[in-house]
Amino acid sequence: MPQVVQTGPHPKTCGSISVEEALAKRRSIREYADKSLTIEQLMQLLWAAQGITLRPYGFRTAPSAGATYPLEIYLVTKRSGVEGLEAGIYHYEPRDHRLVERIAGDFSGQLMAAALDQEWVGSAPVNFVITAVFDRTTGKYGERGVRYVWQETGHAAQNIYLQAVALGLGNVVVGAFHDAEVQRILELSDLEKPAYVIPVGVLNTP
Repeated sequence: MPQVVQTGPHPKTCGSISVEEALAKRRSIREYADKSLTIEQLMQLLWAAQGITLRPYGFRTAPSAGATYPLEIYLVTKRSGVEGLEAGIYHYEPRDHRLVERIAGDFSGQLMAAALDQEWVGSAPVNFVITAVFDRTTGKYGERGVRYVWQETGHAAQNIYLQAVALGLGNVVVGAFHDAEVQRILELSDLEKPAYVIPVGVLNTP
């Protein structure tokens, strides 16, 4: 049975660097220090990707066509990938800003294999996986909704990039992977498709 393993802490809405500085420093980082992320860093990244910004309406950090919100966020964490969090696959629930454990165990090796053996997927302490339930948007907009879902995926991924910069972390977006294998690892339904794999880790500093 799914188990809530982490709720909060509340996301910060005021950071130490400006949006302009985060944009200037944004890079795709594929090498990470052998360090764990903190829960605070992890939950802040999750909020940046799909967190609630206006609670009465459920508006989120990334724009969504017709507020249909087709995206879901999963985490694939390694042992010691995140302080206080066991290795496993977790699902983010934006409305309660919480993580729910779906599958216990370290699946980072399997995810790397599914991502054509890109080593940064295997070496990162945690991988974000953005998935999409297209029917939520195409049900309202028809075939045009497919385009809207891909656009929204880009919005969420860029939010992760900029938040990572603000937290002193590194990440890279990965679009090359075997969809069916990622679906199998995350135990997704046929209606839910993987859109991005995003390794995240602590920056290597000289």
